[in-house]
Parts: sequence; structure tokens; C-alpha cells
Amino acid sequence: MTDLERNGSAKSADYDSADTGDALTDALTRQLSQHEQVLNRVRSDRYVTKETIGPDDTNDLDLTLSGKPLPPFGGGRAYPPMTPSREAYVVGFDGLDDPDHPLNWSSRKKLKITGILGFTTMGVGWGSSIFSAATLQVAEKFHVGVVVAILGISLYVFGFASGPLCWAPLSELYGRRLPVLLGVFGFSVFNLGVARAYDVETIMICRFFGGFFGAACLAVVPATFSDIFTNEWRGSALVCFSAAVFCGPLIAPVVGGYIVNSYLGWRWSEYITMIWGFFCFVLIVLFVEETYAPVVLVSKAAKLRRATGNWGIHAPLEQTELDFKGLIEKNFSRPLKMLFTEPIMFLVTIYNAFIYGILYLLLEAYPIIFVKGYGMSPSVGELPYIGIIIGQLIGCGIVLSFEPITIRAIKANGNKPVPEMRLLPTIIGGILFPIGMFWLTWSGAYHEHVPWIVPTLAGLFIGAGIVLIFLTLLTYLIESYLIFAASAMAANTFLRSGFGAGFPLFADALFHNLGVQWAGTLLGCVGIVLMPVPILFFIYGKRLRKLSKYAPDL
Repeated sequence: MTDLERNGSAKSADYDSADTGDALTDALTRQLSQHEQVLNRVRSDRYVTKETIGPDDTNDLDLTLSGKPLPPFGGGRAYPPMTPSREAYVVGFDGLDDPDHPLNWSSRKKLKITGILGFTTMGVGWGSSIFSAATLQVAEKFHVGVVVAILGISLYVFGFASGPLCWAPLSELYGRRLPVLLGVFGFSVFNLGVARAYDVETIMICRFFGGFFGAACLAVVPATFSDIFTNEWRGSALVCFSAAVFCGPLIAPVVGGYIVNSYLGWRWSEYITMIWGFFCFVLIVLFVEETYAPVVLVSKAAKLRRATGNWGIHAPLEQTELDFKGLIEKNFSRPLKMLFTEPIMFLVTIYNAFIYGILYLLLEAYPIIFVKGYGMSPSVGELPYIGIIIGQLIGCGIVLSFEPITIRAIKANGNKPVPEMRLLPTIIGGILFPIGMFWLTWSGAYHEHVPWIVPTLAGLFIGAGIVLIFLTLLTYLIESYLIFAASAMAANTFLRSGFGAGFPLFADALFHNLGVQWAGTLLGCVGIVLMPVPILFFIYGKRLRKLSKYAPDL
């Protein structure tokens, strides 16, 4: 062999060795990345346990959580020794691809859960506004003023405001399924109470508790979607949720107008809502499984204990006994604490709350414009809501069109969420919404000269603007506070439902005292003032999240 050949062979061996080394390095890097992702899940589960229940104090056998000495063990026996290594008895998921982890469930299973919970949420939204078609009949039946009858809408939405403060923390302690089941069952029962009521007091009480129990869906369903969908698909899933939240309250008056003014009467608008609720309850019982990973591990530990007879096996969530004081401080007060101490939470929720309030204000504004102004019948006067519904569907399409951009940003960030990328459609919605408000009210104020179709078409801009703002800000909050998504949703639902309850009460006075065009101008100008919110968070959001103790490091 010549020197040249020997040199060539040596170089070839060097290249082969280098290629092998590079391959091994890449494989090792991928393996380490997978291990790191598994560790991140474990750390997240432990952090959730610590923050929802409290630190693990059970290693200290001298004192209970209340600080008092432990009682005798019983039978004259001493306390048994601690298990050799508690960590060895803690169950977990078997790597990133564990089929038991909700993120790894089949697409068919995820779509089934999404469809059922989306349909349920739509029913809860339907229930909030179906009563608007019945207010005149209820006022006449029970000899009360129209504003008193409108309280039936406001009290239901006040239930939306108070319910999440209960349901969201429960979902972080006992899982998503139980609060949703309790909520849907209570929602159905109290709608039956409204349908069977024979005095206005019963109607108002049952409407409030119908909203209180129905709020379980508003607070827990978005968190459920964050449990089962990865960063790439979470935005699309939340499009379904927002479509249900907003289309339900606008479809209900259209259908309700015909129910109330038919031989069925106003009570059947509530009977239908009750039937919807119980139907969804059955679907959830039969087809929706628990999705909250820490509670899934609790079920896994219970199965393993029964199968092996080893009663030391347990899940991280079971390691600490509940302490009522800590429970209140860490769970029921957390949504309010997040709302008033987190700049992202506060400003985003203010913007969302205003938009949500407008949705319910329009339930009173449209009859003023189309029934009183254009002289339509009460049933026909509800049909212009279809313009807003179509606009909302267009808004959902716009959000979905931005998903490829967001997915590329997520992949470039190591498959971690990039919450600020969700705000690009928000900026578009912030422009469309005030345009729609100005268009609706300035054209609707001159009904003698402007055809009814002109203000109806304004609903396309209003509907698209509402969905673009609400949906993208909701997704932004969930991805900013992934571990505490349910608490973030509870705080958001609490404030926005307060706006949704209050706006219908002053809508009539606002539009009659200022006039249709100037009332709309005022609301449109508030929308313009809030337009910079998504722009500011797009620029400074990442820095603010790094300062938060609730937001994960992305």
C-alpha cells in the first residue's frame, strides 16, 4: 500500500470516527432532552402539589400540621418506622411517551372530549341569554318592571363571577372531571327550578345558582384543554371553546324569541336548557375521563395498590394531608391574588371583561335599534344577531390562519410555548371592534334613512373583533400561567362576569339618555383606549413573565 493510500485510509477512518461521534452526540443530546422533559413534568407535578396543598411535612412524626402532638397509635403499640425510601413508592409516568399521560391520548379521544365539553359550554352560554327573550313576559306575568326582569340575566352572570373561585381550585385538587360533573348537574337542576317557578324571587335565586354551577365549565374546560393538547394544538382547541362561549349567548335569543312567542311560552325556554344540561351530564359521565395529570397518577397509584397489595404506593398529590387554612390561602385566594398582583393578569382581564360586557350589553342594545327603531317584531328583531354570529365564525377562521406562524415560533423555542405570538390576531381584533361599534350605532340611529341591513352588517366587524380579542387573550393567559391555568381562568371569569352582569342593567339608560349613536361612540372610544394592551404585552410580556412567581420559565 502506498503512502497516499495509507493517508487516504487514515483520513477515511478519521471521517468515519467523526461521523460516528457526531451521531452518538446527537443521540445523547436527544436522550438528555427527553430526560429533561420528563424531569420537567415531575418537577411541575411536585410544584403543583406544593402550591395547591402545601409542603410535605409528613416526615416529622413529632407534630401534626396543627402543631399538636400526635395521638397514641392504638393498641399500646408504638408508631411504625418510616418506609426506607418514600421516593421509591411514588408513582409517575413512564417517560414522555407514556400512553396514560393525557397529552399522549389518541386524537380521536381528545376530539371526543373537546366536542362534548364544547357542546356543554355552549349550553351554559345559551342559558345565560335565553332568558332575555322572556323578560317582557316575566315582567308582565309577575307584575314587575322590565329592569327587575333583566336581573334574571345579570344574576345568572353574577353566578359566573362567583362560581370559578370555587370550581377552579377544586379542579386543581380533585381533578377536572368532578367539578364539571357537579357544575353541569347543578346547572340543570336550577334551570328546572326557573321553569317551575311561581314567583319572581324563586326565578332570581335559581338563575343565580344556575350561573354559579354553570361557571364550572367556563373555569375548568380551558384548563382541561391545556391538559390534553400540546403547545401546537392548544390554540386550535381553544378556538372551539371561545366559539361555544360566544355563539351560545347569541343563538339563544334568536331561537328563544320564537319559543317565547309561540304556544310553548317562556317556561319552555328554560325546560329546553334543562334538557340540554342533563343530556351533557350523561355524555360526560359516559365518555369524558379525568385529564389532570396529578389526579391521573392518584388513580394509577390506587390501581397498583389493589393489584400488588403494597399500600405504600402513592401519588405525589397524596403525600400531604389537607390543611384547611393552607387550602384557603393557596387555592381559594390565589385567583384574586393573581388578578391584583400580576400586571399581565390585570390588564388582559380588564380588556377581556370589557369585551364580554359588550356581548351582554348588545342583548339589550339590538332590540332598541331593531325593534324600537326599525319597528320589527320581537321575534324578527332578534335575527340581526346572526350578523354577529357569522362575524365570530370569521374571527375563529382568522385565529386558525395564524396557527402556522405560532407553531413555527414554538418549534424554534424548543417546543416551549411563546405566549406573545398569540397576540398578533388580538391587534387586528382591537381595530375591528371599534369600527363595528361606530358603524352599528351611527347607522342604526338613522333608521328612517338607512336600511336595516346596514347596521346588521356591522355585526360582522363586532363579532370578529370580539372573538379575536377574547380568544387570543384567553390563550395568552393560559400559556403564560400553564401550571395554574385554572386559577388564571377563575380570576378572568370572575371579573369579566361582573362586567357581563352589570352592562345589561345600564344599557337601556345609556342608549336612551345619550342616544344610540353617542352611546356607541362612548363604547367604541373605550375600545380604542384598550387597543395598546396587546401591543405592550407583545413587546414587554416576556420580561413581565420572568418577574412572576406564577408563570413558568419559558
